Amino acid sequence: MPEGDIRPARAPQLRFGEGFLTDIWYFAALAGDLKPGKLQRYEILGEPILLGRTQAGEAYALRDICPHRAAPLSAGRLTREADGREVVACPYHGWRFGTDGACTAIPSLVGDQAMDVSKIRVRRYPVRESQGLVFVWISADPRFSGEPDVEPPNFPGVVGGAPKLVDRMDFEAHIDHAVVGLMDPAHGPYVHQQWWWRSAKSQHEKAKKFEPREAGFAMVRHEPSKNSRAYAILGGEPLTEITFRIPGLRWEHVTVGARQVLSLTCLTPISEKRTRITQIVWSDHPAFWFLKPFIAAGARAFLRQDGDMVNLQNEGLKYDPSLLWIDDADTQAKWYQQLKREWAAARRDGRPFSNPVQPATLRWRS
Repeated sequence: MPEGDIRPARAPQLRFGEGFLTDIWYFAALAGDLKPGKLQRYEILGEPILLGRTQAGEAYALRDICPHRAAPLSAGRLTREADGREVVACPYHGWRFGTDGACTAIPSLVGDQAMDVSKIRVRRYPVRESQGLVFVWISADPRFSGEPDVEPPNFPGVVGGAPKLVDRMDFEAHIDHAVVGLMDPAHGPYVHQQWWWRSAKSQHEKAKKFEPREAGFAMVRHEPSKNSRAYAILGGEPLTEITFRIPGLRWEHVTVGARQVLSLTCLTPISEKRTRITQIVWSDHPAFWFLKPFIAAGARAFLRQDGDMVNLQNEGLKYDPSLLWIDDADTQAKWYQQLKREWAAARRDGRPFSNPVQPATLRWRS
């Protein structure tokens, strides 16, 4: 098969906790993670992906398997052809591939061995850099060679220069469970019990307005709950809006007068049983100049508490139980599943996405 590792597309699986959305952008890395000339191996949706940046500064992504003998291309090196093109050379036999995935040379061929090496390809993934973030488009069709018909989201509140906080952690869970845990509004008093946040004894009835947003939904801008003490460090009268977008992006945009804080959480499925959580915070608020170590420590504690709960939850999930979800506290989880089904159906049918979320006020106690 001259096209090497490219295989037929598979239909998406949408049973909760199985399969992944395709024809969509996934967060892969921070732009600063990709250094010119450095080849880096990632795994997304169970597929090995080489992410790199040319010496000219262009980011690219290829399937990280040489079609000759399956060596990881990321273990090779970035070099140049005689015409100046930058190419990836496999470490095993030196086969070379352009950043478009096409083979440019097989060094072991001799002069009278006619072979059109350009017909040999590795899968290329479209890449976008936006606001210091790197997104990779995962198509349902591995043969896809064009450009996506949608762009990654643009986030409000990317201010103050470089991120004030970046934290990463791998959860031993499918992305569906990670997403539902991320948007769950009722676990805070039990999982996150710190003096500077809230306790199980400090619970109040909440009523929050939600509305549909592009490929997702938002808890519309409101004053933070009175029992969420962490907002007090911002002073003034903070307002916050929390947005979710498939496949796994959640951001909280806080404004205090002209000052802003953006807390972005990106969920990237590594495999069926592992999801990478990347927490990124930008701000131009003075509190981050003086209290950054304390804010960073608090954010890390939150993430690890969630990770500990995921590990505990896995003790029950290994028996594949049915899950009982309620209104209104679990409505966001239900919306997530509806959004996934509609995205998959729209892409399959070749029609525009129609957001199934309707405006609503949800009530819960936390």
